[in-house]
Amino acid sequence: MILHICSRQDWEKAQAEGEYRPASLDAEGFIHASRPEQIMGVANRFYRGNAELTLLVLDLRHLHAKVRWETADGEVYPHVYGPINLEAITAVLTFSADEDGEFRQMPALPSSPRT
Repeated sequence: MILHICSRQDWEKAQAEGEYRPASLDAEGFIHASRPEQIMGVANRFYRGNAELTLLVLDLRHLHAKVRWETADGEVYPHVYGPINLEAITAVLTFSADEDGEFRQMPALPSSPRT
């Protein structure tokens, strides 16, 4: 399981288009993702102040695009090299910052990915 933070608008666009293809895929060649234990740090580094985001939970077994584990900021992160097919998204969770803009609590993740 890996996670990806996105806006609600980007998630709605993905549903309409049948795949998730954020701007970073064209700009950087991959989609940023995180392991569950990294997500709070990523949220507070890059999304602080965003009141409400969407957290996509990805099942690697159903993901069509290649994932590379690469070092960034002293940690190893999963990078998705291609659009994310909707079948690989096992949960879509609301991810909200506190009133002061800081993320303090991650939404409950599903206990096991679908088979």
